[in-house]
Amino acid sequence: MLYHIKKDDFKSIINNKNLSKHQRTETFALFSRINTLYMIAKAGSGHIGTSFSSMDIFSWLHLNVLTDNDLFFSSKGHDAPGLYSVLIGIGKLNYNNIHQLRRLNGLPGHPDVTTTPCMVTNTGSLGMGVSKAKGLVKANRLDGKDGRVYVLAGDGELQEGQFWESLAGAVNGNFEEITVIVDFNKFQSDTCVSNVSDLGDIEGKLVSYGWYVQRCNGHNLEELSNAIETANQVKGRPQIIIADTIKGCGVSFMEATTMGNDQECYKFHSGAPSVEDYEKAASELIGRANNILQQVNLKSLQVVKVPREAVAVPENNVHKLIPAYEKALSDLGGKHENIVVLDADLMIDCGLLSFRNNYPERYVECGIAEQDMISQAGALALKGKLPISHSFACFLTTRANEQLFNNASEKTKCIYVGSLAGLLPSGPGHSHQMVRDISALGGIPGLIMLEPSCEKEVSFVLEYAVNKTNNSSYIRLVSIPYEIPYELPKEYKLIKGKGISLTEGGDVIAFSYGPVMLSELYKASLALDKKYNIGLKVVNLPWLNFVDSEWLCNEIGGINKIITVDNHLINGGQGQYIANALINTTAVNNITLVNMGVDDIPSCGENKEILKFHRLDAESFVSQIIELHEKQ
Repeated sequence: MLYHIKKDDFKSIINNKNLSKHQRTETFALFSRINTLYMIAKAGSGHIGTSFSSMDIFSWLHLNVLTDNDLFFSSKGHDAPGLYSVLIGIGKLNYNNIHQLRRLNGLPGHPDVTTTPCMVTNTGSLGMGVSKAKGLVKANRLDGKDGRVYVLAGDGELQEGQFWESLAGAVNGNFEEITVIVDFNKFQSDTCVSNVSDLGDIEGKLVSYGWYVQRCNGHNLEELSNAIETANQVKGRPQIIIADTIKGCGVSFMEATTMGNDQECYKFHSGAPSVEDYEKAASELIGRANNILQQVNLKSLQVVKVPREAVAVPENNVHKLIPAYEKALSDLGGKHENIVVLDADLMIDCGLLSFRNNYPERYVECGIAEQDMISQAGALALKGKLPISHSFACFLTTRANEQLFNNASEKTKCIYVGSLAGLLPSGPGHSHQMVRDISALGGIPGLIMLEPSCEKEVSFVLEYAVNKTNNSSYIRLVSIPYEIPYELPKEYKLIKGKGISLTEGGDVIAFSYGPVMLSELYKASLALDKKYNIGLKVVNLPWLNFVDSEWLCNEIGGINKIITVDNHLINGGQGQYIANALINTTAVNNITLVNMGVDDIPSCGENKEILKFHRLDAESFVSQIIELHEKQ
């Protein structure tokens, strides 16, 4: 079962005149933690740790501080479930939204001004908060409007260069309207900030920029309220409050301070809790809430019990590309002493733990600082090393794009690996759905881009990048486990610009790459053959920006209806490279070419519903291919 609290329970606390501000806020925050836990468990993903460490700050600001003229947003963004819960509790978001976290047309995984009321700006890409606040204040001044801007930042987020770039301008502009509160929970992702990139004397650094700096216990409402009141009295300069918090605060076993000395990684950064952990956490929170209500002579909670939804778990031929990559990387690390692995705070998500454990002297943790990482990689390459740099594709390819080009201009060899690539998982929302990396990197001379379709091809791709080319490479990896209905032929070899057919068919030919789109096309091919007698030939082409024209023409043969399918925006994707190759050949004539892929900012929701929404699931392919086949 799952448990949430009714709207009336929130109202009874908010409207109770017999409670002090501190009592009201403490109880409200506890209620909000219960509903946040429910939302994340129901969605199957989300960020508990940072939502809970921020909850007392969210609650105090929204119940006691913010006026109609004030603005508040969280710069880190992944604490969205906690913020949504508070906004639902005070009635600014519809109460039914507690059932719609990370659902299509519901509440996205990270804040989105285009879909969710009360959101001030889109966040999720770290480090933008102070810059956004300055723009908001400048607009207010130009419009002659009053009002303060409150920004919540994460302590790991302070490793991003943009945060430090933004500080001086806020002082020079006398932005007294800005108050930044740092959720200083001392953890980033799964590990301690101090173990990744220690912030040192953070108060001294911020003071040196000219900001008015205070420090308080972020869970002590008296200290927090005093710090905010003091900040509001400061004239002529912006203010920062470093709020010391505990990641996972509110549930005893989820609090980072309870981690054992032998426990390196925090367990509740992202994802949904196990059934057992959920039951324990919900019981603890509900029990504490009822104890507080009893002490102030209020009725016990009206807890709503909701049956857990059955979750379809892939069972047949499930491929996990990140573990396959982890093994391949560690194996090559033992054969090549010049390999140096760099990471931007995503060691577990990118599959780097084995390499780090086996070759710690050749592992570089750069923290949340992608530009710094890529420039380090370039310098390592200049000295004869083979750097392999890692992050999520959404951060690696865009934030460090200038540094990537700089490395290319030095004519050295670097390897870049972007995980969490493509439309899925769709729960986090568009800040993390990387569907523009092929286009973002397409203008870098000499860079070879590949995406493997299965575990077997992962090792082929990494082997090629390390041993079989002098060019730099970008390897694009789908992070989610995916049920794959095909197998690569035993004789398959990775040859530049060439692919391999997974099905046979003479009516329509489809080119794609990666486990998601190839699996959906494969299923569509079976359905088209069985139900409609249409032969769809599905071709795996792992080369994203290079196509062998002679192979392409031979593969197409006499088929005159061609589709390309990108797990990416159509604009700048592999399909356009295939189209260019066809334009430049006279061997194929009288063809119809259709490029399919993402055609707008990707939507947030469950994986299956988002594939269907973007018409990139097997069923949608069947209908589109029937329509294409019927055209003369």
